[in-house]
Amino acid sequence: MNFLKGTKIYSIFTGACPVCQNESMYCNSNPYKLNTTLKMEERCSHCNTKYKIEPSFFYGAMYVSYAVGIAFAVAAFVIANLFFKMDLLATFFCIVGTLIFFMPIIMRLSRNIWINLFLHYKKE
Repeated sequence: MNFLKGTKIYSIFTGACPVCQNESMYCNSNPYKLNTTLKMEERCSHCNTKYKIEPSFFYGAMYVSYAVGIAFAVAAFVIANLFFKMDLLATFFCIVGTLIFFMPIIMRLSRNIWINLFLHYKKE
């Protein structure tokens, strides 16, 4: 994925610092450690970017999370209903299961998208 370095897509999908893209914003790289899923470093140790720009900054990520969750739900619907020809009840349970299983990833992706709307990559 290094060929995307310097783009917002790289920062969003890797969780790297949006300014220098040299290190992760999160204390733990595993999103499925639920007690530390959203625990972030205070600043980037490489470029000193402050991640929490203001108090309650990541509340805006809730709106992004809704859109990302809809995208995951639509993907689950298409796979379950159109590819596997499941009935609507089974498709519904597939969508719910998908959203529950991918919840930590959706939350991190939403935060990554939100911070990348405000901070931009700076070449060294």
